Amino acid sequence: MDKAIFLKVLKKIKDKLDDSNINWVLTGSFSFALQGMPVEVHDIDVQTDERGAYEIERLFEKYVIRKVEFSQAEKIRSHFGALMIDGVKVEIMGNIQKLVDGVWEEPVDIKKHKKFVYVQGMRIPVLSLDYEYQAYKKMGRIEKAEMIKEWLFKNKNMI
Repeated sequence: MDKAIFLKVLKKIKDKLDDSNINWVLTGSFSFALQGMPVEVHDIDVQTDERGAYEIERLFEKYVIRKVEFSQAEKIRSHFGALMIDGVKVEIMGNIQKLVDGVWEEPVDIKKHKKFVYVQGMRIPVLSLDYEYQAYKKMGRIEKAEMIKEWLFKNKNMI
């Protein structure tokens, strides 16, 4: 999909969330791309806390394609929902927890791993690539973790 469409949708998200008190960040491939990684982007992933997930759903109610609800997969759980804005899927994840060695970790404190990137005059919160590397490793998604690690190493942002 065209980068311009993703940036237009990002602006809509940012404008609405800037007017709220929701603590949020981008994560996943769009976040990686905004931080300089050469990756293919198919959607926008927004990470927040539990309250934030339901508040984002409310703020974007006309775009909801999957209502936010508690959802659990094999190694990850969160309050998950999805939007469709201008043809771009936006996934909402609140209070993400990862299963590590048979124990669910505490929900991710995104404030600890948040950094900002600047794109087209916008200040966008993203999860640091160092954190993303560790998170993918913990979830057993080794290929993605190694891709991040390799990019960080090549760009002298060593882990």
